[in-house]
Amino acid sequence: MSRRLTLPRPALGASTAPDRAVRAHRYRARLAALAAGAVPVLAFPAPGVAALAWVALVPGLLLMQRAPSAREAAVRGWWFGAGFILTGMYWLIPSIGPALPLLAVVFGVLQAGVGLVVHRLLHPPLTVRRALLALAVVPAVWLTTEYARSWHALGGPWALLGATQWQHPAVLALASAGGIWLVSAAVVTVNTGVLIVLTAAGWRPRAVAALATVLVLAAGPLLFALRAAPAGAGTVTVALVQPGIVEDPQARFEASAAATAALGGRPVDLIVWGESSTTADLERDPATAARLSRLSAVTGAEILAGEDARKADGRISKDAVLISPAGTIDRYRKIRLVPFGEYIPLRPLLGWIAGVSRAAGENRAPGSAFHVLPATDRAGAPLPVGALICFESAFPDMSRTAARDGARVLVYQSSTSTFQGTWAPEQHVSLAAIRAAETGRPAVQASLTGVSAAFDAQGRELARFGTDRAGALTVRLPLTAPSALTWYDRIGDVVPAAALLVTAGTVLAGRRGRTGRRGPGRAAG
Repeated sequence: MSRRLTLPRPALGASTAPDRAVRAHRYRARLAALAAGAVPVLAFPAPGVAALAWVALVPGLLLMQRAPSAREAAVRGWWFGAGFILTGMYWLIPSIGPALPLLAVVFGVLQAGVGLVVHRLLHPPLTVRRALLALAVVPAVWLTTEYARSWHALGGPWALLGATQWQHPAVLALASAGGIWLVSAAVVTVNTGVLIVLTAAGWRPRAVAALATVLVLAAGPLLFALRAAPAGAGTVTVALVQPGIVEDPQARFEASAAATAALGGRPVDLIVWGESSTTADLERDPATAARLSRLSAVTGAEILAGEDARKADGRISKDAVLISPAGTIDRYRKIRLVPFGEYIPLRPLLGWIAGVSRAAGENRAPGSAFHVLPATDRAGAPLPVGALICFESAFPDMSRTAARDGARVLVYQSSTSTFQGTWAPEQHVSLAAIRAAETGRPAVQASLTGVSAAFDAQGRELARFGTDRAGALTVRLPLTAPSALTWYDRIGDVVPAAALLVTAGTVLAGRRGRTGRRGPGRAAG
């Protein structure tokens, strides 16, 4: 008769020392992932260490790769994403206050997919096949997360990884082919290749990764060299009015008017004021409208003013208003508003945020559609402009629409006065360079308090006023032919669409693989 040996069970709720050690290690790794998420932010403005972007993901990817399970890798990816959002958008605290950590948690979860594929494809021992798959799949999943959070209803595209390269036109040449998405994909591919080179045991996967890394790094400069510079089609002189830090709306208007009047006698074709440069409803305030028309007559140039006013229906809207000596020519009303800054999503549920931050006390009224404004230069020749307002510079599709509709110049009106002394003004102006490179159109940004800047059709900076300047910045822009379109103008968001397909295919393949491992006739459990 045999006797069963029964081991004592730990009491309910008790844990052994090894269990505690495992949990402690797990949370240390997650905190490390949270900190690793901050590393890529250093490649964005204002720190601006752009070269860091090509290796900045490696610490986070390494933590995901070495996770003890796929589930833990996904959690580390989530924490990495949360750290990225918290650090990259810290300057939103005055606007949304305690909602920023919630935002980081919600958007951080998108990076869980990155952690999952990194673990499944790159955990040791690494084969050539899995290395090749990782070089395609990891950038695709990353790009899918960027594309998802770029949806306007979720906030919009900010801190896309490709934006780190805004000061490098040779790299931005990729944007002319596939938009900012292709630049992001290139950066993630190189980071993945570096991780493989550093961690693979065999020389074959390392060699494959090294070759892929070199080819991707060379792609932008090669395209820049092969792509002919935009054909000359004349020039236009634009003045960007920056009144500086002036809190009182009327004093701000007076400062802008004085800077504009000083341009009299100079050969200027278009004068651009910043967002919210006047709080008068120019449709119902004939005195202010007449004054702007007189300034246009004195300078000989049309003025694109920024109107932030309560309209006849009682709602506030933000408009770009084109004014000539004869009066108002046309206006464009901002259609994509800043979440929390200009409206609060689900205000009945989240309206309390306005009481603990500078979030919008009431929702602005959006416009219904974008259209190009029919400006003319000082000689009367057509100079159609794609006038977009502040946050709209973040959206690639809007500038692409402007280019396809015939805009010769992209014009962004901005106001980042709430975020003076933070990284936000530099992050914002960098977007104009990217939109210029994507569309092959010169782009300018006029900001109330800086940064105001101008970029040529390849994204190269031509002139700038920092946040410590006030006055009028005048710059001559080389134009491209009205019919000239980049590849990105023509094909649109093919790159993120391909990334979505690769990601969906990876999910389906993963499900089939798990079904096959369970075997026919076996319950899923």
